[in-house]
Amino acid sequence: MRLPVLIGFADALAAIESAWSLADDGFEVYAFARRGSRPALARSKDVRIVSVTPPEQDAHRSVADLAATMRDMSPAALLPLDDHAVWLCDRVSREYSSSTEKGDVGQIIVAGPVGRSALLALDKRQQLLRAEEAGFAVPASRDAASGQPPGTGPWMVKSALAVELRGRKLHRPAGIVASSHGQVRDAVTAMGGPTLVQHLLTGTGEGVFGLATASGTIALSAHRRIRMMNPRGSGSSACHSIPVPEALVQPVRDFIAGSGWRGLFMIELLHDEKGQRWFMELNGRPWGSMALACRRGFAYPAWAVRTALDSSFVPAEPGDVPQVTARHLGREIVHLGAVMARGGAPRLATARHVLTLRRDECWYNWRSDQIGVFATDTWATLRSQMRRRQSA
Repeated sequence: MRLPVLIGFADALAAIESAWSLADDGFEVYAFARRGSRPALARSKDVRIVSVTPPEQDAHRSVADLAATMRDMSPAALLPLDDHAVWLCDRVSREYSSSTEKGDVGQIIVAGPVGRSALLALDKRQQLLRAEEAGFAVPASRDAASGQPPGTGPWMVKSALAVELRGRKLHRPAGIVASSHGQVRDAVTAMGGPTLVQHLLTGTGEGVFGLATASGTIALSAHRRIRMMNPRGSGSSACHSIPVPEALVQPVRDFIAGSGWRGLFMIELLHDEKGQRWFMELNGRPWGSMALACRRGFAYPAWAVRTALDSSFVPAEPGDVPQVTARHLGREIVHLGAVMARGGAPRLATARHVLTLRRDECWYNWRSDQIGVFATDTWATLRSQMRRRQSA
């Protein structure tokens, strides 16, 4: 009998690959989606979709809907796939598990952060303190409420919280680049909540991934961004696996051990032109380039659930597997369009790189027996970008 697992949100960037990881490991996969949405994951033959109120409309109703789904399904585990879901799953775990007042949903096993770990996953201020204690290089940062920004600009002004509850709605404020103290003040006012101000750093995005178990941190892997969807700064459209830098192994282990973390994790870094790797943030849920890890045999989503269900579980880590490049077709098309629109010398080189598929490259969300998922995901990415440009 296959154990049911509930994951979400279904439109998270890592949703498709995470669902397939779980299905391949023998789980029966369900995914919660925002009511009224049509996620590409709904096209997968391995997944059944259930709907909840979007937390951006009513977070409290969203929590209640998820709890009702848990009562109806009794899943073996709950796996949050993005920051909104981390907040949601933590609330369900705290408010409904063994609660006779709100309706007992029984024991809730969350294969992700809850309690203090959820606070760490969602609060960048805590992450920066932990990172510095663990020996990471941390960019000069200051809570906006504490006074002037650090040093001289430009600065990145961003919310200290990955998601923030305001009234009944869950918000995710976007970061803003500021070049003067006045612009910093305006950005802080516009965000309206707890805010961090950091020196604006440039470089190449990297990530270190792993699984934290009761016996320690295992199954480390890493990647480096090749291209971003928006060349001026955004999520990656292509990334390549790399060996885990030796100098980062101990800081990663110390960060995880010091925080008491369990389950999968990603530590996001920025590698600057001088060779320094700066700690950016902790992602306490599946990350966008999950395809890269899964193609190399690092089945983090399935491992996270197995670990949550059985603390003695130890995954069979892949051996000496080759390095791989993973690309997202929709994001690659957006990247190419952005470069072509800007003009300049890189256009031909960019077109050549984007339009050529090499032996060591694979696509996010591609399976030959589920082409509909790949096509729907690609179109959804392009449609989303077109809508953003029309509304800008």
